[in-house]
Amino acid sequence: MLDDRIHKVLWAVVESYITNPDPVGSRFVTKKYAFNLSPATIRNIMADLEEMGLLRQPHTSAGRVPTDKGYRLYVDYLRQREDISRYYEIEQTVRKLEDIRSDINELLKEASRALSTASHYVGVVLSPRPEKTTFSGINLFRYREGQVMAVLLTDEGIVTNKCIAMDADVSQRDLNRISDYLNAEFAGRTLDEIRTRLLREMHRAKVLCDTLISRAIRICREALTFDYGDLFISGLSEVLGLPDFSDLQRIKEISRAIEDRHLIIKLLDRLSEEQGVSVVIGSENPALEMRKLSMVVCSYKEGDRPIGTIAIIGPTRMDYPKVISVVERTAKSITKVLSER
Repeated sequence: MLDDRIHKVLWAVVESYITNPDPVGSRFVTKKYAFNLSPATIRNIMADLEEMGLLRQPHTSAGRVPTDKGYRLYVDYLRQREDISRYYEIEQTVRKLEDIRSDINELLKEASRALSTASHYVGVVLSPRPEKTTFSGINLFRYREGQVMAVLLTDEGIVTNKCIAMDADVSQRDLNRISDYLNAEFAGRTLDEIRTRLLREMHRAKVLCDTLISRAIRICREALTFDYGDLFISGLSEVLGLPDFSDLQRIKEISRAIEDRHLIIKLLDRLSEEQGVSVVIGSENPALEMRKLSMVVCSYKEGDRPIGTIAIIGPTRMDYPKVISVVERTAKSITKVLSER
């Protein structure tokens, strides 16, 4: 626990450094924040904060800058405040999102751009994970000999195509019967629920020795097996233009990390079950490549069920109040659109 004076000085250093990426000195804090404390007292408090690991001094005689631990304390305190700003300038962007209802991919692509535009960092949107979406229907078509094309539709408006190899040729009539069976049995269920039920159905099909049902179950299992959803990323150039990443080697490292789609998806997936907005700061990141960056993450939902994730990625010297507000508001906007479809 920090006493009030120490807390105020830490807050002042963090906010000053977020605004201007120069080490913050005691004289600057005294002039800007008028704590009725002398520069010497401020200097002593800053030295105490350095000993606590909340600030660091980049080099001798310089001012201090926050550590990841200092940012964490700042963010945790920020999240407790009732008056966190809502940044109403993003409302117009949000209204644009709510006007895009017919094409979910366009909605999510525009959301990634909106996140980047509002924050000036990288906006990331992971489309609904297929297994979290709700089965609406499936159509099956003969493609080539021994191959079937499955077109899967979900209630969220996602349409996916998959080519399935069959061990025997199947007539279009049988494929229509299989489609009718699957649509009647599974419409309205999540793909996760369907997979669980299919395990039971496989045993029943063997007992019945019903070739058509066995084929239907196999086709359904194959059709419901997907990689992660699409990933939309906007604003990489915004981040690379910041003074935090002026070093060429660092720019290359950050570019590779953000452009590694598998890495980003893995990180978002890990945070997708968290309630509300999650903030991962620098060294807290489980991926070594991302430890110079912070992520603010939130899931969007269909009803009460999380189905996809959005995030803003930027330097640890991030405008956390604004970014938290932007991510939270955008996630609610996407949730609203999906719930009203």
